[in-house]
Amino acid sequence: MTTKSPAARVEKSEQEWRSELTPMQYAVLREKATERPFSGEYDHSFDPGTYVCAGCGQPLFSSDEKFDSGCGWPSFSAPVASETIAEEHDTSHGMIRTEVLCARCHGHLGHVFDDGPGPTGLRYCINSAALKHEPK
Repeated sequence: MTTKSPAARVEKSEQEWRSELTPMQYAVLREKATERPFSGEYDHSFDPGTYVCAGCGQPLFSSDEKFDSGCGWPSFSAPVASETIAEEHDTSHGMIRTEVLCARCHGHLGHVFDDGPGPTGLRYCINSAALKHEPK
């Protein structure tokens, strides 16, 4: 799969983010909140297309990599390109995890775990509120 390099970093004021995002999108993307399991719009959606960042529109995940992990959030085995996401060490909530962020706007997407299907063995557990689906 050929992908373009991510566009330049998106920088906005908190007021701009608040005016452009829904309250749930803002809470997830800007404040690192987590939507309740099994409540997100894309948890059980498997329509063909691309999932883009709800904050900046950068393509993040393909429906071809989406699978039903049963965890309550949309799960993907890989991003569309490694440069579209960033990862950070997360020790919040008494756990050690790897946080997944949009590399373009630095919005919080969710976390990645090493219990996914082959060939990557990864499960990108992503909040629906952090995504928008662009149909194929």
